[in-house]
Amino acid sequence: MKTQQQILRNTSVQGEILPEMDEPQFRQWVDLIEERTGKVFPPTRKSFLITNLVMRMKEIGCASYQEYYEQIKCGINGLREWTILVDRIIVNETRFFRCPSSLDLVKETVESKCPGEDGSINIQAWSVACSTGEEVYTLAIVIDQALASRSEESHFGVTATDICQAALVYGREAFYKEKGINDLDNAHMQQYFEEVEDGRYRVCDRLRQKVCFARMNIEEIGHEPVGNMDIIYCQNLLIYFDRERREEIAGNLVEHLQTGGLLILGSGELTGWKHPLMEKVSCNHTLAYKRCKE
Repeated sequence: MKTQQQILRNTSVQGEILPEMDEPQFRQWVDLIEERTGKVFPPTRKSFLITNLVMRMKEIGCASYQEYYEQIKCGINGLREWTILVDRIIVNETRFFRCPSSLDLVKETVESKCPGEDGSINIQAWSVACSTGEEVYTLAIVIDQALASRSEESHFGVTATDICQAALVYGREAFYKEKGINDLDNAHMQQYFEEVEDGRYRVCDRLRQKVCFARMNIEEIGHEPVGNMDIIYCQNLLIYFDRERREEIAGNLVEHLQTGGLLILGSGELTGWKHPLMEKVSCNHTLAYKRCKE
């Protein structure tokens, strides 16, 4: 009978039986992920976790789940290894123009923003779990077009944060394959994208310059230098947390909203939530709140 070490060394991940992980081992990994990222890893994703652990363990020659766990827990090298692993296991599905009803709210917020004392309009938006950038550049396009419909001088910026460093690098580079931009119409393509080699397209310089990517763990939001925002876009993130932590995260996000600012969450992610500074926005298919008080 093969040992776990032999299985790790001699079989591929796809199409092969992976080393077994008993319940105490799984619980150990789940607890570590939740402790360090805040995200709850349900039993339904056990096979996903095992696959990614085995792939990484084979790459570095680690013989068992326990050995790898102890390695990650130990010292500065363990922290470096954790950064690599978390990039693989924290995955967010994303695409351009994913939720039209939410984007309509963004457009309305920009179009109704009152000019500042100097007569200009300044919009600051934040994509909280930006993944590989599709959501971020979608926000930038919607804001840019909404401001173009107004006569005042205007400025805007989009802050993009995620825990996954690899996703942030991808977003900064802003290269997308043709199949990844199927949801964009011809007008968007012509105005905001440039065709490059190998059938890829890149977001234009003007739009990329409006976006700032930064690594952030949502668990540490209280210690991050994020300014007051007109729009905070936080969809498909809270589903990874339990109810108590969802409410705590949403409350922390409120602290980064200007009066009149818009907080957009995923539909069903925080039903029945109430906050003394927030007023629910009536909108089908989108869960959104407006900051109405100081």
